[in-house]
Amino acid sequence: MNVQTKRWVFSLLLLLISISPARADSKPVNPKILHVINRLSFGSAPGDIQKVESLGINGYIKQQLSPDSIPEPESLTRQLAQMKTLSLNPVQRVQYATTISQGVTSKKEKKQALMGKSREIFQETVTSRLLRATSSNRQLQEVMVDFWYNHFNVSSAKGRNRIWVGAYEQEAIRPHTMGRFRDLLGATAHHPAMLLYLDNAKNKVNNRPDAKKKTDGLNENYARELMELHTLGVDGGYTQQDVIALAKIFSGWGVETDHNSNGSGFKFNSRHHDASDKVFLGHKIKGQGKAEGEEALDILARSPATARHISFKLAQYFVNDRPPETLVKKLSQTYLATDGNIREVLNTLFQSSEFWDQKNFNSKFKTPYQYAISVVRATGMELKNERPILELFGQLAMPLYRCESPDGYKNTKEAWLNPDAMTRRLNFATAIAQGNLQISSLPPSKNPNQIKKPKPQKTLPPSQKDNLNIVKPSKKNQPGNRRNTQTKAATKSIPVDYKQLMMTLGNSFSPQTQNAIASSPQEIRGGLILGSPEFMQR
Repeated sequence: MNVQTKRWVFSLLLLLISISPARADSKPVNPKILHVINRLSFGSAPGDIQKVESLGINGYIKQQLSPDSIPEPESLTRQLAQMKTLSLNPVQRVQYATTISQGVTSKKEKKQALMGKSREIFQETVTSRLLRATSSNRQLQEVMVDFWYNHFNVSSAKGRNRIWVGAYEQEAIRPHTMGRFRDLLGATAHHPAMLLYLDNAKNKVNNRPDAKKKTDGLNENYARELMELHTLGVDGGYTQQDVIALAKIFSGWGVETDHNSNGSGFKFNSRHHDASDKVFLGHKIKGQGKAEGEEALDILARSPATARHISFKLAQYFVNDRPPETLVKKLSQTYLATDGNIREVLNTLFQSSEFWDQKNFNSKFKTPYQYAISVVRATGMELKNERPILELFGQLAMPLYRCESPDGYKNTKEAWLNPDAMTRRLNFATAIAQGNLQISSLPPSKNPNQIKKPKPQKTLPPSQKDNLNIVKPSKKNQPGNRRNTQTKAATKSIPVDYKQLMMTLGNSFSPQTQNAIASSPQEIRGGLILGSPEFMQR
């Protein structure tokens, strides 16, 4: 990083720490409207402000809490329908990934064919997630998919999960994002992706006299994470004896991929289950096979510790990195009073005084995922090539479906705010604003004409103000630079109209940012907006 780059990244960091959005626009937008859009969606898209003004803030919240009532764009529905692996259940995905045409005979060709099938399934999983996040009208549901997927994280890097994470999201996460927490908990517990990821498929007792094969024995991994991460929380009051008891309760829960099965991928094998009676969290659980696990999930879902743990995480995600205790208490009370109804908990959150406290407006720093999605939405681009976005995720240590830690990706500022990350975000913002990333067109590898006749990259003019406190990309970091792999082979797409961008975002920028934008050449204003301190936050 050269001196100039260090200087403007440092300036940006200072602003991000002390940001206090103020308006200098002659046509003000109600700050509450911008706040509710920022928190209930992945950021404002063209027309969103007018939509909320028309519905009213409470009307918008009520609508987003009932996603099935919101019609989706025809283009999104059409694109999702064209993905032939998206609706396959776990067993069908295994069959699809392991079936190759009869004409393929050599080992090398078979291996390539199988890799291609697996790649196709994963690619459609990634594409469908990004399409929905960027263009779905059901934005709160997409936000909750992001939240719950991280809460019940499963990595695609483990075993067959490359082909199962899509089914996991489709079957275990999406249907329950705003339903009962117990249903969500049960769906994740039964899914083969989770059984594989946290080793519960290996959790088999080896002391049964009728067992034919040697087993690996009791595996406590899922039981421990189920209490620490998914339900009670690390301070939830459980002991090592509870971990052991819960592992015994879930012994025999495994994976089934036979094509004659029901397709869910779940199988309970009584031969690998500890049939003894157990004591779990002070509750006596009689040995009764699979039903023991269901009883344990009921106990965990109804625990006050779980209510608090879930409430704290929701308050941290939607309000502040350090959520007010008063809000956590309100959400916990709603959770317990409604038997874990997530929609009711969210409604309590969105109606709370803490949510509407202005000190919490624009106080959350966007994760790399939230930032990239918000850029695409703000520009109004139709996503046709996700590669630049996926490359950004990789550069910022947030690859999609690849979080290896069971606690998922963090959503707090301290996890994502650092000089290197800012440099990469700003490069991305500048490139996309100038149309140098082919978000809305085919990648060069699928368009030979674009490779043969690349257009010259435009050089950004230098800053005209020495005291500028927002991004002025150095020559080293300009779009098209050889070190910027995202734009190396790309050709011009559609430059962003900065005036339209300002209108889409409600021009909620500080006077300092607005002055910097106004004093800059028009061709870099879009990049300055998308790289501004205010846009980095939500």
